[in-house]
Amino acid sequence: MRTKSIFYFLAALVLIVVFWIFYDTFRQPGVADMEGTYKEIGKYRNENNTGPIVRIYAVYTPDTLWKEMKSYGEYMPHTKYGNTKVFFFNQEHTEMSIAPEYPHFDQALEASCVARYEKTAMGESGLVRYPFK
Repeated sequence: MRTKSIFYFLAALVLIVVFWIFYDTFRQPGVADMEGTYKEIGKYRNENNTGPIVRIYAVYTPDTLWKEMKSYGEYMPHTKYGNTKVFFFNQEHTEMSIAPEYPHFDQALEASCVARYEKTAMGESGLVRYPFK
């Protein structure tokens, strides 16, 4: 009788731990949990799967919540030895063409670009505010 109760106790404990792991795994914060409004209006990803992967995103946000913008950039996919750039615009555009080489977007839209988040190949990241006016 005593071994059955120990078995049931351990089984319940294992089930609780498994439930906790699944709950914690699927309840990670993401872009949907952020305060501001973010709408992806353009993106580019090179087709090189054997070397450095370059990702460039254009995102519309009406707010200039700098910490939120940095968090948004950190949530974007990044590959080891790759480069991820996110350009934030404060004017809504329907769709934007993104190019792999500089300048990554039409220079006429430069005035509405408020910031750029970049995560380099070595994992260094940062948000640069653009004082265009």
